[in-house]
Amino acid sequence: MDRGYGTDHASDHGPEHGPGYGPTFGSGYGPVFGHEHGREHGREHGPAYGARRRSHFLPPALRAPVEGRTWREFGYLLLSLPISTVFFVYAITTLSLGGGLLVTFLGIPVLALGLAGCRGFGMLERARARGLLGLDVADPVPVRGEKSGVMSWVGAMLKSGVSWRHLVYGVLHFPWALFAFTVAVTFWVTALALFTYPLWQWVFSGHLDQPGIALYSDSEGTGIFLDTPFEIGVTSAVGLVFVLACPWLVRGLVSVDRLMVVGLLGPSRLATRVSELESDRGVVVDTAAADLRRIERDLHDGAQARLVALAMDLGLAKEKLTEDPEAAARMVDEAHGEVKTALQELRDLARGIHPAVLTDRGLDAALSAIASRCTVPVSVSVDLPSRPAAAIEGIAYFTVSELLQNVSKHARARRATVEVWQTSGRLMLQVTDDGKGGADTSAGSGLAGLAERLDAVDGILVIDSPAGGPTTVTAELPWRG
Repeated sequence: MDRGYGTDHASDHGPEHGPGYGPTFGSGYGPVFGHEHGREHGREHGPAYGARRRSHFLPPALRAPVEGRTWREFGYLLLSLPISTVFFVYAITTLSLGGGLLVTFLGIPVLALGLAGCRGFGMLERARARGLLGLDVADPVPVRGEKSGVMSWVGAMLKSGVSWRHLVYGVLHFPWALFAFTVAVTFWVTALALFTYPLWQWVFSGHLDQPGIALYSDSEGTGIFLDTPFEIGVTSAVGLVFVLACPWLVRGLVSVDRLMVVGLLGPSRLATRVSELESDRGVVVDTAAADLRRIERDLHDGAQARLVALAMDLGLAKEKLTEDPEAAARMVDEAHGEVKTALQELRDLARGIHPAVLTDRGLDAALSAIASRCTVPVSVSVDLPSRPAAAIEGIAYFTVSELLQNVSKHARARRATVEVWQTSGRLMLQVTDDGKGGADTSAGSGLAGLAERLDAVDGILVIDSPAGGPTTVTAELPWRG
């Protein structure tokens, strides 16, 4: 089975989700699927399909030496040596001076001030990684004492694991920066020198009293020199290979720097998780409020208005019952139609909150019902050993509903498939269509918002949508059965 990924996000649901359903997923799942949330929810969702992607004439291996990324990473390695040297000297001085003065009271504040300086160097390193490597590492939580006062701050600084990790970075990064600088500069200089050898080979015969680069030579002047046209061409070809390999060597060296910056200069996992939970809590509160406003608006503008009109019509019919029985009968007949319409609106609204078929019969029947309302033929395959938690089941239902709406409105597809299965304690959803492709999370697409709302429950949304199709989106959710 192809477990690929991708699609778009439609914000305007049809009547199967009730009036005003729009971009929400029902108030029953407010904490997850918000109405006005997601960091990049976007205002127009359709254009994500068919979005043109930049294509390159050269393959990555050939264009890497002239890409800006390569030279930014090389510049990062060049700057690492002087910066890490200063940081290393500062860290060792701080550790030695503070540790040496611990026999007196002065050692404690000196060490705290030194750790604060290490955090300042860490801020510089994060900014450098952000500018040259595109690595966005969040700033750690500032150090704050439990009470006001200098000694409280000193105690908090000495107990801060983040501060000590900055000190460890200053000590460990210097030897690595020295190694990476040496390797990167040596390889780049050698590669460029060999590649351009035909341009400067004349320097040997004109100024160095030898015909070319010496592979071997002795004191008597005999040896093997690269001086024939063939040898010069082969040397340049070898240099070209080195030039093509250097960007990948630099990228490998920089990957170690990335790990060190993320692991030692970023916030702790606990702090990151707390920040995520705080963000999700804001989504929960705002989404619940938005859903309540939506339900109130739908009831007020829909069923309530019709019921008020129905009461007025029945009152008029009651007055005309003795004077004009035929007119009263017509009015009662119209009121009967209004009752049916109001009931249908209430059913649609209830379905948007939580479909009864999902509660009664599970995902298989509920997704089949959605597929039957899609404008293209949809095959549904659900392979689950049991039912997941009710909240996760509802999220899966409304996610598939959103994606099938995209297929109907934007994909220009002829058929689609929906697959649901469980693996390693995760619920997997996959929606595939044979439409025009080009779905993207950028350029105002609602896919970013959909992925953000799935992330609120530790879910993942991954896209695979090349131009021309097919488009596949896979959503991964915790099982929580």
